Amino acid sequence: MTNPSITKQEVQFRLKSSQEYGQASFSGIVSLALAIVLLLNSYVPSTGAFKPAVLIASLAYFVFTLLQFGVWALIRRDLIRSGAIKRSTRSLGYVLLLSLLSANIFIATSAFQLVKVKKSAAYTLAAYAWLTTVLVFAVSALNLFKPYVANGFLTGMFLLIVAAVLQLAALLLIARHADKAVLPRWMWAVAAVLLLTSVSGNLFALFLGLLLISKLRDKGHTSGSKLGEVVERLSRSSTSMLGLLFILFLLTLSITSYLTFDYGMAIANNYSLILQSPNLAYPLGTDNFGRDLFSRIVFGARISLVVGLMSTFIPVVIGGVLGAISGYYGRHTDNVIMRALDILYAIPGILLAIAIIAAFGASTVNLILALSIGAIPTYARTMRANVMLVSTLEYVQAARAFGASDSAILFKHIVPNSIAPMIVKSTLTIGTAVISTSSLSYLGLGVEPHIPEWGNILKLGSAYLETHAYTAIYPGLAIIALVLSFNFLGDGLRDALDPKLD
Repeated sequence: MTNPSITKQEVQFRLKSSQEYGQASFSGIVSLALAIVLLLNSYVPSTGAFKPAVLIASLAYFVFTLLQFGVWALIRRDLIRSGAIKRSTRSLGYVLLLSLLSANIFIATSAFQLVKVKKSAAYTLAAYAWLTTVLVFAVSALNLFKPYVANGFLTGMFLLIVAAVLQLAALLLIARHADKAVLPRWMWAVAAVLLLTSVSGNLFALFLGLLLISKLRDKGHTSGSKLGEVVERLSRSSTSMLGLLFILFLLTLSITSYLTFDYGMAIANNYSLILQSPNLAYPLGTDNFGRDLFSRIVFGARISLVVGLMSTFIPVVIGGVLGAISGYYGRHTDNVIMRALDILYAIPGILLAIAIIAAFGASTVNLILALSIGAIPTYARTMRANVMLVSTLEYVQAARAFGASDSAILFKHIVPNSIAPMIVKSTLTIGTAVISTSSLSYLGLGVEPHIPEWGNILKLGSAYLETHAYTAIYPGLAIIALVLSFNFLGDGLRDALDPKLD
């Protein structure tokens, strides 16, 4: 029952300000949707039977969804009655952690937030680092059902197990000691271990290691690092953290797949397995050449990530430098640079990319260059506006008064304080670069046709939409999920880097 002594506005404030309440409701809704999707996919209309493995997964999702909604109701009750979540309710988070057995990361992330009362940036990064490694291990383990595995499969899986154990130990130690003003000296060893495990592409572990090192160096003399503040703000958004989790999961899977996945299954034709429906050996089925669609999508993630990141990094650097020089010096320098970029900006980006690829041929390098050139004016305009704004601030005038050179003022004082909007913009436009990559490959103007890339896979699968729809649905879902993840991350970073939200 609702406490009659508090108003409706107070109830809404308590619920809205609770991170656990918002994440529990979000996780429950998403988990329910996935459970329904799995249930529908478990039914085979042609035979009237159910696929046992998919049906079991669906039932597991339904069970944990019901548990999640039950915990959500308890959280709501506790917040309304006392304004705080009871210890007994938080202890149910350990039960929800069992959802990892069904690969339900939505409920698992909610459980990690629930079991800890005071969640530091280090704890959040440690939880997501461990989740990333566990997910990569689970996905890679599906190769055990294939007729054969890659030569480095056992080595790769062993390294993933070692990384998961080390990261779990780090999570437990951080949960116990991260709230202390001064960290124990042995945390240096924890930080070193985390940096070592980050070579798999798990950037959560890398950020966590750097965060621990900064706290150990500060020795409690500062209130917190900039990275810690950004992580704490970013963790308030469930969608942003899940988007980052999916991106880093794909990055880690792309790197570890050199050991755990066999490239031959993605490119070698096997005419005895043409258009096989999804099964344990081939979780996403096979295409019209008998190639494993699961392996092709995993290897295609490499290209999408590399092209998306590089075709954003290059214009950020070039456009950022040009925009900074233009905004700082102004007058003739500004006119020359910006008018030249206006000419480039007048050419539609996709047409410019098509023209470059048509002239120099379809390849990954040419695709990156084609997408990068067209994006330079946009980043130059953004940096120019930021530099013109920051140049009027008092600390810049003080630097001039002390006799600092123009280059020192620009690159030591102005650019570092103008880079936040560029970071946000880059995360939002990486998704556009991924779509452009897939679109050009779909048109035959991206990477070479024989290379497993999401656009190429989608192009081949589109011819079988009526008979074997999965050949087009799965690569399409991969593109949608990656683009949405970058968009969610960009929205979260925009709020996390906004100083007005302090």
